Amino acid sequence: MANSKTPAPSGAAKPVTAAGGETHQTASAPDARLTTNHGTPLSDNQNSLKAGPRGSTLLEDFILREKIQHFDHERIPERIVHARGSAAHGFFELTKSLSKYTRAKVLTEVGKRTEVFTRFSTVAGGAGSVDTPRDVRGFAVKFYTSEGNWDLVGNNIPVFFIQDAIKFPDLVHAVKMEADRGFPQAASAHDTFWDFIGLMPEATHMIMWAMSDRTIPRSLRMIEGFGVNTFRLLNDKDEATFVKFHWRPKLGTQSTCWDEAVKIAGADPDYHRRDLFEAIDTGGFPEWQLGVQLLSQAEADALPFDILDATKLIPEELHPIEVVGRMVLDRNPDNFFAETEQVAFLPTNLPPGIDVSEDPLLQGRLFSYQDTQLSRLGTVNFHQLPINQPKGCPFQNLQRDGQMQMLVPKGRANYEPNSLAEAGEIGGPREDPKGGFRTAQIPVEDGKVRLRPESFADHYSHARLFFRSQTEIEQAHMATALVFELSKCSFEHVRTRILANLRNVDEGLAQRVADGLAMKLPPTSAPAAKPQDMKPSPALRIVGKYPDTLDGRSVAILVTDGADGAVVDAVRAAAEADGATVKIIAPKIGGAKLKGGKLLPADGQLAGSPSVLFDAVALVLSEDGCAQLLNESAATDFVANAFVHLKAIGFTAEAQPLLDKAGVVPDDGVIDLKAGAKAFLPPARTRPWAREPAVRLLA
Repeated sequence: MANSKTPAPSGAAKPVTAAGGETHQTASAPDARLTTNHGTPLSDNQNSLKAGPRGSTLLEDFILREKIQHFDHERIPERIVHARGSAAHGFFELTKSLSKYTRAKVLTEVGKRTEVFTRFSTVAGGAGSVDTPRDVRGFAVKFYTSEGNWDLVGNNIPVFFIQDAIKFPDLVHAVKMEADRGFPQAASAHDTFWDFIGLMPEATHMIMWAMSDRTIPRSLRMIEGFGVNTFRLLNDKDEATFVKFHWRPKLGTQSTCWDEAVKIAGADPDYHRRDLFEAIDTGGFPEWQLGVQLLSQAEADALPFDILDATKLIPEELHPIEVVGRMVLDRNPDNFFAETEQVAFLPTNLPPGIDVSEDPLLQGRLFSYQDTQLSRLGTVNFHQLPINQPKGCPFQNLQRDGQMQMLVPKGRANYEPNSLAEAGEIGGPREDPKGGFRTAQIPVEDGKVRLRPESFADHYSHARLFFRSQTEIEQAHMATALVFELSKCSFEHVRTRILANLRNVDEGLAQRVADGLAMKLPPTSAPAAKPQDMKPSPALRIVGKYPDTLDGRSVAILVTDGADGAVVDAVRAAAEADGATVKIIAPKIGGAKLKGGKLLPADGQLAGSPSVLFDAVALVLSEDGCAQLLNESAATDFVANAFVHLKAIGFTAEAQPLLDKAGVVPDDGVIDLKAGAKAFLPPARTRPWAREPAVRLLA
């Protein structure tokens, strides 16, 4: 057989200069030549070098060896937690100066846009897990400020499971797949997790959040973000102010139903990743407001809890959130591995004017994040990777060498202080006592101890606050989630201990969960501190706060041959005008031939595009088309799932037999399209919650 060869193009890609004067590969020109990693042009990339056409491959084939060897090493250790992530580039724009509280330019220069890279992630699952499990979502933002990188590394939940970082390895070991069997993956519904939680009452508040709809989000574009820990701001006079950071999505905080999230995982494991990528790709740029809660030391001391306790939150009714800026994500990564996978977030990346607090969880994070990057990225020089390099300012110091050194420092001085500049040599950078990073001057207590402060002892008041702040719908979802999770625990004593702890949160909640498990309610566990009744915080709810628009949401129109194209056009126009993305779904991917003979192309095939992937559905069918769909289980499931997942359903009269077969009962969310396409919009903007008791049993 003759050798197959591809003619070599005549041109070559031009490298561009990156920070530090080095070059990196960019998108190739159309006529670029294929080369080895060292620049040797290739004449044949299809065949290895052999001793004759059917002979053994020769060891001298350095082209084969380089290609295979690089492939063998192209993965790095995944993150132990937050392994499955999605990210995007964008900018942060300050809208209100905090110069009274901080000297950090990123928070004082109104109108200035700072480049950011933001990564969202699940916590428990590995890199190959699915997007939609019940799990906390990571929310990490790298600001490339003019004073160095600032990494605000948090979650979509404002509190955490533990108070002290020394318990973090235990927490992660407990929630990860069980050590002897390697499952379950990306799930907290198993014995070891709940065994740990039952023995750690401080985790109870976080469990209320984890069992809420916050951990089954509709989209990464629709989650809140929190810095979790308490930080400090320092002004020009070195006066310190406590600060909590909050991200609020422009599209509102929205979630899925639990059964819906499970089915989405099967229909599209990359649901959130695809949603974020496609939204940015089509110009629907996600946006968040940055808000802060600011407290003086006196205000912090007046709180009925400790501001350094990461298992507590500050109700915004008590200390309002002040919006100071916005973040817009407007560009997808060019390369997932080089950017999303190699980005390294460090809580120690702080510009002058922002400082840490004594929060013991944060104190451990200051070490852990730096340490884990050394393991994942394999070198102390990981900050030289393009995604991690400061962009708003140069980085320059006298730290040299190390594995994978990518820069070429000049001059003989690699120490400081030095006086070589006096002899005309390169002396190197110097410290900046006035403008450099300074730490808050905080008094230090005497004596070394391994103790929790008494102010950390109340483990239930905030859990009670969160539960009692929810609507009845959300409370039912939390109770049902607890029943589901605990039903996966094989050890009765674990379930009993959780029930005993729940009685400290809310007696009604504990009884509902016990009834759902068919268990007797045990005696209340003894709390370390008596729980207090705090004033409910309606700001902690989701239900009832959906934006009155379809912006960021998706609508599916199911069509068949012979359908009325005028109705399709009317629904599409109305939904798109309200901000929705509209997809045409047909029994076959080629589309449907409408009444009159016009072919309507399809965006998805019915069996591969279930209704769980959309926020609302419209059925525009012909009589014959509906008759055919009655024999198609995918069609019945499409409608039945939309109904039980509390979605608006618009329909033409011809679709009535399919509605009947799917068990759809008329309500305010089931709209006859003869009333006009606009009548479909209000129920499509939310979920008809009144339908829920009729379609599922809740604890």
